Amino acid sequence: MNTQELLSRYNDQELDFTEVNLHTANLKATNLTRINLTRADLSSADLSNADLSGACLQQANLTNAELNHANLVGANLIEVNLIGADLVGADLRSVDLSGADLRCANLHKANLSGANLTDVDLSGADLSGANLTDTKLAGTDISVADTTGAKLKKACLHQGERKQIATSHHWITWSGK
Repeated sequence: MNTQELLSRYNDQELDFTEVNLHTANLKATNLTRINLTRADLSSADLSNADLSGACLQQANLTNAELNHANLVGANLIEVNLIGADLVGADLRSVDLSGADLRCANLHKANLSGANLTDVDLSGADLSGANLTDTKLAGTDISVADTTGAKLKKACLHQGERKQIATSHHWITWSGK
């Protein structure tokens, strides 16, 4: 399926595009609210400034995708592949990213407040200036993520877990106690 066909069918009220192949698609600044892109291939796609609020992207491949300033509020991103994705300034409030892979993703100044980041791999991710207020981080690997200037107020880890976050040249360790 090409981009024009997807947009035409979406504009005709079709929402289910499960397993569609949109590798390298240009969907910049498009409105795709509530769309179902479960297991879709959106690798290297440009979704900058797109409105994907309430969308289902469960198990989708967004490797190296451009999602700068995208609106993903309330989206289902369970087990999504966002390795190397660019999410600078993206609005990810209240998203479910449980089990997602965000290794080396750029989340600089992204808003992840209220998000579920349970069992997410954020190794090598850039979370500098990100808003992680009220996020669930249980089982999440943030051991080498850059969190310089990130807001971590009320971020929740399970009792007894220990995590470390790189903040510039310092380490913060939470014991959960």
